[in-house]
Amino acid sequence: MITFRRLPEWLVPTATVWQLTDIAEAKGRSQLDARQSPQLLEALREMALIQSAESSNRIEGVTVERNRLRPLVIGRARPRDRSEREVQGYRRALDLIHGSWAKLNVTPQTIRRLHALCMAGSGDAGRFKKIDNEIVELRPGAAPVVRFRPVAAADTPEAMDELCRAYSASTGHRVVPPLVAAAALGFDFLCIHPFRDGNGRVSRLLGLLALYQHGHEVGRYISTERLIEDSRDDYYAALRRSSDGWHSGRHDFVPWLAYFLSIIRRAYVAFESRAGDVRAPRGAKTQLVMHAIERFGAPFAIGELERQCPGVSRDMVRRVLRDLKAKGVVVVAGRGPGARWGTIPKKGY
Repeated sequence: MITFRRLPEWLVPTATVWQLTDIAEAKGRSQLDARQSPQLLEALREMALIQSAESSNRIEGVTVERNRLRPLVIGRARPRDRSEREVQGYRRALDLIHGSWAKLNVTPQTIRRLHALCMAGSGDAGRFKKIDNEIVELRPGAAPVVRFRPVAAADTPEAMDELCRAYSASTGHRVVPPLVAAAALGFDFLCIHPFRDGNGRVSRLLGLLALYQHGHEVGRYISTERLIEDSRDDYYAALRRSSDGWHSGRHDFVPWLAYFLSIIRRAYVAFESRAGDVRAPRGAKTQLVMHAIERFGAPFAIGELERQCPGVSRDMVRRVLRDLKAKGVVVVAGRGPGARWGTIPKKGY
């Protein structure tokens, strides 16, 4: 699409070269870590599934009750409403990518399939928009502001065909570094905005698929969707800056590219941190809870700790806290849901 038209003549900024180099080095280290602890990888995989399904939907305002999240994503719970269907649908889309990425070509058909899965329950799931849409910024106490007008509905099928062909040609002929092409794919997709709803979720799934196909499996173990949610202000700022002038081809792709690469780099940093922190004889899930406790800079409630460890059962979290309390590693003030936990200074695990 429009960004791809400019990429062959585009000079990669020095800062981007350094980001790509850092990511390549991190990729090599992660492959070594991945062979050391199968138990850890399974725990991280489960956690990433839950966080990804929760965060990618929550960015779009779709939420479910906390105690329903794990049964919907990991278990066999039946969804009770549309929000739960969409969370479960996103997990199914993730399963498709995790299990079949090598067979999924980036085509309009694949993109519609991902949309049909993650927008389960919507009347137009898997179908391109029929009415023109706008990107509107809602501000408290002020009138809505139209920030961007995507491609018209009538032109969307052709635009999606062109985007997929351009991405395939760019990666097939190695016109630009693969991760640059992956960033351009997600960015132009968002500017086309081909669906009435669910564009953000599909863009994140496309990003994950592209990472897999370029040899980056870190998204299997670290939720890139959670990293995006945690930096959503930067996400929207980069998208706004780069989309200005997109229709005429005068836009600046660099802010979006820098943001996209920063998410990948942060995912590798998180993976290295968690993989490097696992030591025998502790189980992987126990270690993940302890690692989360270390990251709290202030007293925390048990519910806050559970949210940091979505792949770990409540009983496991409580058992780890009881064990650490008995060893004098943590202390608790208060009782019940309002109790606050904290680490005791100058004592290690």
